[in-house]
Amino acid sequence: MTGPSGTGRRGRPSLTVVGDTRRRDPGNSLEPRRRGDVEPARQPARPADETAETAVLRARLRECTADLRRVKAEYDTYRGRVGRDRLAVREIAVANVLTGLLPVLDAIDQARGQGEVTGGFRRVAEVLERELAALGLRSFGTAGDPFDPAVHEAVSCTFTTGVRRPTCAVVLRPGYRVGEQLLRPAQVEVEVEEPVRA
Repeated sequence: MTGPSGTGRRGRPSLTVVGDTRRRDPGNSLEPRRRGDVEPARQPARPADETAETAVLRARLRECTADLRRVKAEYDTYRGRVGRDRLAVREIAVANVLTGLLPVLDAIDQARGQGEVTGGFRRVAEVLERELAALGLRSFGTAGDPFDPAVHEAVSCTFTTGVRRPTCAVVLRPGYRVGEQLLRPAQVEVEVEEPVRA
């Protein structure tokens, strides 16, 4: 530290540092440097064979980049296909399990129709139906629905007046589906309009 007399610690003379703020360039300009100025790096002269080597390396880099993009596109396609296949396998497995449980649901419906689903058995039946519904099982087929041969199985057909198109009169056994997949068609008795006799 410099004291008032111009001397440093213990009586030693203090040193003064002078910084050169001039630019150093070939023009020997004495213009002072501005804060943050950076001199451009000087590129050494390259021999002709090094530029040819650089061109070869750039071409190889472009080729490797194209290969990498192609492999990435193939991998993305593969990953999407595996995801779709995994979902399809899951849907098939769920459909197989639910198809095996349809006779159990039929037995519960018959017991319910006879008034035998009571007490603890009623609670078991409700839990089973709720869990199967959570897996996507939906029943269909009610009296009065228009007959659709794609989802209904006609057991009998009667002629009647007052219907404009074939209609499900009685549902003998409900149909079931999971999502868009039909597990079992509904068995129905169909009513059709009586033909006009001439």
